[in-house]
Amino acid sequence: MFLMWPLPGNFAVNYDVCLMTRIQKMSLDYHFKVEQESGSSMHAFFGFNGTAGVWRVSAISEAGGWKDRTTVEDMDLAVRASLKGWQFLYVGDIRVKSELPSTLKAYRHQQHRWTCGATNLFRKMAPDIVRSKGVSVWMKFHLLYSFFFVRRVIAPILTFLFYCIVIPLSVMVPEVSIPVWGMFYIPTAITIMNAIRNPWSIHMVPIWILFENVMSMHRMRAALTGLLETMYVDEWVVTEKLGDHVREKVEAPLLTPVKPTECVERIYVPEVLVAFYLLVCASYDFVLGAGRYYLYIFLQAFAFLLLGFGFVGTAGPCSCP
Repeated sequence: MFLMWPLPGNFAVNYDVCLMTRIQKMSLDYHFKVEQESGSSMHAFFGFNGTAGVWRVSAISEAGGWKDRTTVEDMDLAVRASLKGWQFLYVGDIRVKSELPSTLKAYRHQQHRWTCGATNLFRKMAPDIVRSKGVSVWMKFHLLYSFFFVRRVIAPILTFLFYCIVIPLSVMVPEVSIPVWGMFYIPTAITIMNAIRNPWSIHMVPIWILFENVMSMHRMRAALTGLLETMYVDEWVVTEKLGDHVREKVEAPLLTPVKPTECVERIYVPEVLVAFYLLVCASYDFVLGAGRYYLYIFLQAFAFLLLGFGFVGTAGPCSCP
């Protein structure tokens, strides 16, 4: 049983609006062109992202219909349909226009919804996946371990704790030795996989790494929220789009330079605190330490400061009075 599933690929109409949308394009190109194309070619499961999918009505009905128990109802339906034996096809030559969130506030809301919803779905569906009949052990293992546990739970937590806490802290504790494979080999492999379909954006890879490390803290909180079902587990905030692709067709500009001080909600205190911690660690390594990681830590601290004070993306409307 097959679902015809065309997806928009990298056809984001506003990918060149700002640096943040260019970074998003790099990540989404990997998601579409690598994960979903390879999953389709191998007739393996890959998650439905809610964009431009063509579903068979019989597949939706057999899977139990749409459910609003999480904030990722599209992924929920895809998992249940796959457990019923339905397979998905990625049709990459069909292009559909889409728009990326170009404000940091909108992007943070989107990432919280995606990450929190995925881990919450893992909590709710893990028993169903284990008990599912007619599904191979390999597919159950892939869904539980690879698709959910590693990518949705472990990845954001490990990224933040290791690259933003452990490595900076190690400069103050000479006895701690970080293996080369953890510091260089794994990040290099991940970077190559994400850049392989964006050779024209290879110069942006260092910026992409720093940006993703900062966002890993936000994703980590969202992952734990979904996994533990805390207060904001069902928070649904629609991703704000500014209509960037029509900005040249209107008389008044839709985008204005970012001025974080105009609104206190554009200052993210946790990111600023982490930036201060990183600056202390980098300064210690430069003055008193072995001088191994201070350059990386200084750059990462600068990235946390930029996002913490909202100097990323375009300026959206402020909800403050």
